[in-house]
Amino acid sequence: MAMDVRKRKNGEKEDLASDDRNPKSPGKGRKAPHPERSHRRRCSKLLAILFLLLFVPIASLLGIKYYRDGLHARRHEAALHCLGNEGLFLFSSLDSDNDMFLSPEEFRTIAEKLTGISPPAESEEEWGPDENGETLTVVAKFQPLVMESMTKSKDGFLGVSHSSLSGLRDWKSPASPSRVYSASQFRAFLPPKNKLEVGESWWLIPSELNIFTGYLANNRYHPPAPRGKEVLIHSLLSMFHPRPFVKTRFAPQGAVACVRAISNYYYDIVFRIHAEFQLNDVPDFPFWFSPGQFTGNIVLSRDSSHVREFRLHVPNNRSLNVDMEWLYGASESSNMEVDIGYLPQMELEAAAPSIPSFIHDEEGNVIDSLDANGEPIQFVFEEIEWLSQITREEAGRRLEVTLYPFKKVSYHPFSEAFDRAKAENKLVHSLLLWGALDDQSC
Repeated sequence: MAMDVRKRKNGEKEDLASDDRNPKSPGKGRKAPHPERSHRRRCSKLLAILFLLLFVPIASLLGIKYYRDGLHARRHEAALHCLGNEGLFLFSSLDSDNDMFLSPEEFRTIAEKLTGISPPAESEEEWGPDENGETLTVVAKFQPLVMESMTKSKDGFLGVSHSSLSGLRDWKSPASPSRVYSASQFRAFLPPKNKLEVGESWWLIPSELNIFTGYLANNRYHPPAPRGKEVLIHSLLSMFHPRPFVKTRFAPQGAVACVRAISNYYYDIVFRIHAEFQLNDVPDFPFWFSPGQFTGNIVLSRDSSHVREFRLHVPNNRSLNVDMEWLYGASESSNMEVDIGYLPQMELEAAAPSIPSFIHDEEGNVIDSLDANGEPIQFVFEEIEWLSQITREEAGRRLEVTLYPFKKVSYHPFSEAFDRAKAENKLVHSLLLWGALDDQSC
């Protein structure tokens, strides 16, 4: 019996020794690793590596952002200490990229103001006048805001500093009562090649605002240099006031147009522009004057060599048609006052159809533009026969839908809504607003 036990123990030792000598080969008492467990181990290692690859860049970006934010805060504090509130406010109004440094381009605005030298924008050459083409005289008509229409007037503007409203009170007439343009400059209103049909709308000046950009800064005095089609719009609006902003701080931003009618040689184009003005200048805090909209139409030849009609105006059919906002501090986060008022007239109109700069006889010779009695030669223009057209109201509605997609749903005046709901067996959803929902005056 004892011999048998010793034999078994010796046999077990031999098996164990055999397993130690061949660890990779399964012995009689050892099983091979399960394939599924090995696969899990490899997946775990890959996930760990992937996590490190993702974590390191993200952590680096967060660290860089934290460093930059801290650096910006220290620079801001140092600037406030050196410049004071007023100086920092002026600096911030010029620092468009908010990096606490003024580039030569950012400093250009204040340099032009100090020197009185204002070079033309580079883009003006692209949309500049044609010296040999026809010319158009545009006349500005303006009646100042009715101060009594402002809510603040009810208590005698109590608590409103005189300097805040100085730019508004002093604006009594247009900056330029009339201005001569080249007809070819108005080619900015021509439709693109893929929008040549009646009723089609397009963006003259596309909006640059979206849910990511938010809105533009309030603490600004001078508009950026216009580019492309903005040059003509900026020039026209500057007939009212020297500081127009072609692109508003808030959406919907830009300008849209629609082909209302087409003939063999002419377009009738209806347009709508959202723009605003900065009425105050340093050292007063900014005062923003935002008309509800600029709307109008232009009749011009397909090659833009001749302009038959042009009109641009702020609609005055509503009791309130202008939004006003002004700051009470030296930073973007300063307190702001808001009010709405009524503007009786703000209008540009062509004095007459465009006429040639030089008049030629049948042989091509330049002749005097005055007749024998010293009076200007009168031109007779043919009647335009429209091949296809829609009403001004329909064209305006299409512009509204482009700017405000919610206008695809029909809205009705309060007095008509209940009769319409009863006839269609529908409920009434009413909105009560201080101003209009479908323009910039709200």
